[in-house]
Amino acid sequence: MMHMTLYWGIKVTLLFDSWKTDSWFSYLLSLLACFVFSAFYQYLEDRRIRLKAIAVSNPPQQPQSVNVTLLTPKRRASSAKFATALLFGINSAIGYLLMLAVMSFNGGVFLAIVLGLTAGYLLFRSGDEEVVAVDNPCACA
Repeated sequence: MMHMTLYWGIKVTLLFDSWKTDSWFSYLLSLLACFVFSAFYQYLEDRRIRLKAIAVSNPPQQPQSVNVTLLTPKRRASSAKFATALLFGINSAIGYLLMLAVMSFNGGVFLAIVLGLTAGYLLFRSGDEEVVAVDNPCACA
């Protein structure tokens, strides 16, 4: 039976039927895995933002022409843009897996993920103020 409220037991099933904890050792190992995985999420997010800043600051050069048309030719995708998109996809998948782990409703898993995200932000992203890469100023993007 799946829990629908927050509980604090050591018996939890995370993400897969085969990932079950039944002892303190397996539970603490799972919490450590959640902590490391969520800190890694922040690391990948930092790499993605920095790569995006590089892609935005170094756009592919278009040949200068005298005639300016209303329809500009499509810009070719650079390798930095492709890598940024790939990192975005991987990071989104990790984020959804972390969300599903939190949905186990285990209090220890919740705390491990929140503390991992916090530690990862502190280690990898606390200096993000100098890196700005804005595509869309909309808050919902």
